[in-house]
Amino acid sequence: MAFDISQFFLSLNHRLLTQIICIVGLDTQVVNFFSKYLIDRKTNHLWNSFSSSIFNINVGVGQDLTLSPILSALYLSPFLYILEKRLKNLKIPISIISFIDDGLLISQDKSFDMSDLHLFCSYNIMSNLLDKFGLIVEYSKTEVFHFYKLHGPFNSPPLDLSLLGGPILTPKNYWKYLGFIFDRKLTFYQHINFYFNKPLLSVKCMKLLGNSSCGITPVQRWLLYRSCVLSIALYGF
Repeated sequence: MAFDISQFFLSLNHRLLTQIICIVGLDTQVVNFFSKYLIDRKTNHLWNSFSSSIFNINVGVGQDLTLSPILSALYLSPFLYILEKRLKNLKIPISIISFIDDGLLISQDKSFDMSDLHLFCSYNIMSNLLDKFGLIVEYSKTEVFHFYKLHGPFNSPPLDLSLLGGPILTPKNYWKYLGFIFDRKLTFYQHINFYFNKPLLSVKCMKLLGNSSCGITPVQRWLLYRSCVLSIALYGF
């Protein structure tokens, strides 16, 4: 099951983050720097000639700031540690993968019903723990996907999270995560087909920018191909 933390960078609590930085055992100078960087921050908004009053900022870090990935990793580290420990104590066989605010709950079982039960329990524990960290799951981006290697019809019941305040998740036929497109049998046909046609479509669109007598020059066409077509064909972006 894939989940996304809503408004993650804007929801980081400064005082909690400062306490986490102290606990992880960083140098005193580093702790003092982040304390002054985060605590008692103030800002105001400007719009043309209008200027708002100054108000305090107790939560949030800029998503485009250099320090934000470091701060987010420090903020999530105790959450992931506590979550894994609670799942282990309850003997719920769930693996966790996190990429900043995108995460995965992975269950491996021969029964879909048992797998859904493990996901349901772990989702409940995760939601309650996130709430204590001042974070919530973005339900519109929550997805469930089953890998199934056997031939024949695939009939998997939906994962009902409505009792926990979440959505009713229907297993998807294809699943895209971090640029990769997965199918149930891991053939990657859909992934190859998508990234095979994407650069071809870009080449066809380049014809609209000019021809041999007008439009962009051959040098510009070559640069466009190197930057917009070749990178997709070789690396998928």
